Amino acid sequence: MSRPTLPLNGACRCGRVKIRISAPPLLTMACHCTGCQRMSGSAYSLSAAIPSEGFAVTEGEPVVAGASPEAGHHFCPHCMTWMFTRPAGMDFFVNVRPTMLENTSWISPFIETYTSERLAWATTPAVHSYEKFPPMEDYEGLVAAYAASVA
Repeated sequence: MSRPTLPLNGACRCGRVKIRISAPPLLTMACHCTGCQRMSGSAYSLSAAIPSEGFAVTEGEPVVAGASPEAGHHFCPHCMTWMFTRPAGMDFFVNVRPTMLENTSWISPFIETYTSERLAWATTPAVHSYEKFPPMEDYEGLVAAYAASVA
């Protein structure tokens, strides 16, 4: 795994909403849940957990949409690209869809979640797999292990 060169800029498909990442990811992941499958139109969604202070919307106004406002899924209001997620009550990070970024060469999921809903043929290079989400007590170790893997 590699660490991205910062800052990283990105945009939705139509380019009306732009973002900037100025802090390295805490963790990268692939989620296999059926919700992510449906929202991404793929076998899983990719995300990079970015510390909140290292994330900015630099142009445009994303909207919150999706099945649950508490999930905090943010989309471009024009092209409806799912760009990032700010889960309610977890203000310290933003889950960015890393494929929105101009440089995607560093992206590789370190963990995968909801493997219980994985499509039978879908595989990732993730180092750690969880049937649902990792227990809260695992995150500190996962963040440390991810940091060591990209050092």
